[in-house]
Amino acid sequence: MKKKFGAVIMASIMACTVTAGLAFSTGCGPKKAEFVMPDGGFDTETPVTITFYHTMGQNNRPILQRHLDKFKEVYPNITVKEEAIGGYDDVRDQITKEIISGDEPNLAYCYPDHVALFNQSGAVQPLNDFLKDSGYNDMKVTRKDGTTESLCLTEEETNAFIKGYYDEGFKFGDGSTMYTMPFSKSTEVLYYNKTFFETNNLKVPTTWDEMEETCKKIKEIAPQSTPLGYDSEANWFITMCEQLGSPYTSATGNKYLFDNEENREFVQRFKGWYDKGYFTTQGLNDNKYTSNLFKVQASYMSIGSSAGAKNQSPDRVDGEYPFEIGITSIPQVNPAKPKVISQGPSVCIFKKNNPQEVLASWLLVKYLTTNVDFQAQFSDASGYVPVVTTVLENEIYKKYLAEANGFGNVTYLAAKVCMEQEAAYYTSPAFVGSSKARDEVGALMQAVFVGKDLNETFKAAIEECEYFAG
Repeated sequence: MKKKFGAVIMASIMACTVTAGLAFSTGCGPKKAEFVMPDGGFDTETPVTITFYHTMGQNNRPILQRHLDKFKEVYPNITVKEEAIGGYDDVRDQITKEIISGDEPNLAYCYPDHVALFNQSGAVQPLNDFLKDSGYNDMKVTRKDGTTESLCLTEEETNAFIKGYYDEGFKFGDGSTMYTMPFSKSTEVLYYNKTFFETNNLKVPTTWDEMEETCKKIKEIAPQSTPLGYDSEANWFITMCEQLGSPYTSATGNKYLFDNEENREFVQRFKGWYDKGYFTTQGLNDNKYTSNLFKVQASYMSIGSSAGAKNQSPDRVDGEYPFEIGITSIPQVNPAKPKVISQGPSVCIFKKNNPQEVLASWLLVKYLTTNVDFQAQFSDASGYVPVVTTVLENEIYKKYLAEANGFGNVTYLAAKVCMEQEAAYYTSPAFVGSSKARDEVGALMQAVFVGKDLNETFKAAIEECEYFAG
């Protein structure tokens, strides 16, 4: 059965064919002029209005508005219209339709595969002109108070970004063009029942070999338990490819590479674990997060999003937590070369005929991604991790990190792990169809675990991807 994302793309292609007489992949919607830096840079006198699509809810949106007000104080001629558009896929779907009519926003939340889709029509603005060493590093913008700032990212601002998050913006084929900036991020971490581990003298696993041994010991101690819950089968597959250095996908040439011996071997290995009752996944757990098992001590380890740390916490009993949570990095094939997935929204800017709209959008992106107070406050409200290490300059955030513990402050305990493993983050290549590959490898893991033929399942997954790609 074809996934919703595929249907959206095909509907957009058909709509574009009817509307513009062109396939979406060859460009549709009103043609936007390529950005040319105005001689005077950003015009701080003429009013300009920009629209920002996002997915923020009631906890996060007031923080955004507070900082948009501060941004307005700095650049009073810029008006920002922010719009909450449901979830991430809703943002993607709406923009896909709006590109056809030329009504897309100025900037938006995005994931890499969304940007690859938008760029089928060349709609996304490359950001290279705004990076350090771009050729415009001497260009200044004058704020309302008369002070100036660099239009481009400075070297200091660039170095403050967590490298893996920043580098995600280049994962679109040529490796040299930047299309996104990181906004707020998350990753996977290993939650474990620290009380249970200490009581039973168990070692927290750092490798998959150690994980297998730990699951075996837990099963001996608590036979009715499922030692490990792993929420995302797709993340597990893709991460194993990264850790092993085995092929998964490519943004160029033959795109679907995941049917190979090394990948079949690890899936078969984990099938053996499943048969022994060592783990379950969200897909195998009636599509319920495995944190539900961890919270009630039906499992003692859980691999899930760092942004969902609060969801791992058990309910209090007579005012006390029944156990302490420990949080650490996920197991590795080689701990000396760690790999963990980069998740969470980035932002992209869309091409516009008015270069002042592009510049205003860039100034907002620069403000939100490098502003220490915004990053700290947004992280506190959302559970996502700041994208810059300079957030440690924020006294309140620094205080919360220092007070992190495995009882009532697990969000910051997860954040500490995320900040400490900044060199380990990876992002898979992004192209139209990359999300299809993700869907298929997750589905094939589940299918093999419940008894489907290994080789046939891999083959069918590749065929699904290739059919989708046409």
